[in-house]
Amino acid sequence: MNRRTLGRTGLAVSEIGFGGWAIGGNAFGNSYGSTDDAESQRAIRRAFELGCNFFDTADVYGHGHSEELLGAALHDVRDQVLIATKVGGNFYDGDVHMDFAPGYLRFAVQRSLERLRTDHIDLLQLHNPPMSLISELGTYEPLEAMKGEGLIRFYGVSVHPPEEGLAAVQTTLPDTVQIVYNLARREAEDTFLPSAQAANVGVIAREPLANGFLAGRYTAESTWERGDIRSRMPRPYVTQLATLGQRVRELAEKSGMTAAQLALKFVLDRQEIACAIVGMKTVQQVEENLN
Repeated sequence: MNRRTLGRTGLAVSEIGFGGWAIGGNAFGNSYGSTDDAESQRAIRRAFELGCNFFDTADVYGHGHSEELLGAALHDVRDQVLIATKVGGNFYDGDVHMDFAPGYLRFAVQRSLERLRTDHIDLLQLHNPPMSLISELGTYEPLEAMKGEGLIRFYGVSVHPPEEGLAAVQTTLPDTVQIVYNLARREAEDTFLPSAQAANVGVIAREPLANGFLAGRYTAESTWERGDIRSRMPRPYVTQLATLGQRVRELAEKSGMTAAQLALKFVLDRQEIACAIVGMKTVQQVEENLN
């Protein structure tokens, strides 16, 4: 597994990172269907065996469950891996709501540390903060404080549109930006990627397989169980992504690759991107994506 430098953090991260959204399970919906915890842990360890050293999750994935699985699977190799998580989705009070208050961020980090079985987080990311907070320097004061205390090593933001990523770069404080980038979503190419590279901000590509559609296994008629985020997508959007996925599969077969491998190659052909985070919940998925 090749490694790249994650911007000014200096961290050498595997080009493919393990995305922990799916392994959080479907108990609270907003996920990717049912999971098997034993298989999830085998998938995590297999990723490590194949050279993946960057594991990305969020506290809200399975309301802490994803972090717990990563902590259990990686505790004996903690010094050999980099763990990134995200905070900002407060699920402790019942319904999930956004909360970036300094007191809550510190509370959330402490709970994440417990679940991850570690005394520090390598990369803490604010999870989908609004533009107003991204651009406000005061937003990062509690993160700077925790960095100074050694609770976190580096921090960044996880966003969707390139405008939010650009705002993060312009504040000069976040070390990294995690942003949507894939064959179906290329908006980041125009301004964000060059700006992040010029500022030496580490770039992590989220959703490189477009919620799994670019793996080429779905059609316009595909359906998903309740709680799977794809079950709530408008059918025209499903049709569009599924059609693209089928086309990627056709092209990949001509090159001796799987659709997922070709889609990941597209993302990693951008040298501004240090790591592509792929959601994986089975050993089979890990072996396809990391080989």
